[in-house]
Amino acid sequence: HLMDKKDIYEHLAKIYLDASSKRKKKSRKRPIFLKQVALVSVLVISGSVILSVAYLKGRAKFKPLNSEIALLLTHEAAKINFNFNPAKKETYSLDLRSLDLRKFKALSFSLKKLNYKDTISLRVEFINNFKEKSEVYLKNIAHKWRDYRVSLEDFKNISDWSGISQVNFVVEEWNTREDSGVVYIDNLRLIR
Repeated sequence: HLMDKKDIYEHLAKIYLDASSKRKKKSRKRPIFLKQVALVSVLVISGSVILSVAYLKGRAKFKPLNSEIALLLTHEAAKINFNFNPAKKETYSLDLRSLDLRKFKALSFSLKKLNYKDTISLRVEFINNFKEKSEVYLKNIAHKWRDYRVSLEDFKNISDWSGISQVNFVVEEWNTREDSGVVYIDNLRLIR
């Protein structure tokens, strides 16, 4: 059974149209699929961020603080400029005006020496209202800033911490190699 030209054209057109409509359906599915994948990705990322932030906020409530409660004694660096000709010692003294230190645990500060060749030891002392005096020696002060934390329990001769009149930082002739030099003290504070 033979087809005429018109039937052949219609048959070919039908095949062509069916094929092109299938292509259009496939191409329509891809953008929808890509949009769905993009939307799911955004939701997953957003959810992860929200859960992470919520988790960290929740942990922050129960995480112990590593901070310290401190009383800052000076707001700028102090300088002990010593020259042992003719003096035998140089002192940086801070008047504490009968400060009650019973609730404090340590004296904390940063030190450095100017001359890296010099060997310097520093005497730190407290004096209370009853003239009780106690000292601690810090040996080999570094050329670069170094943090120190001295427990108040190390000052053995102070029996009453309710009224402390002074804290002194002393460079003595017999505790240095050179006759002159500079020691800097910074970030001086009392720690609870």
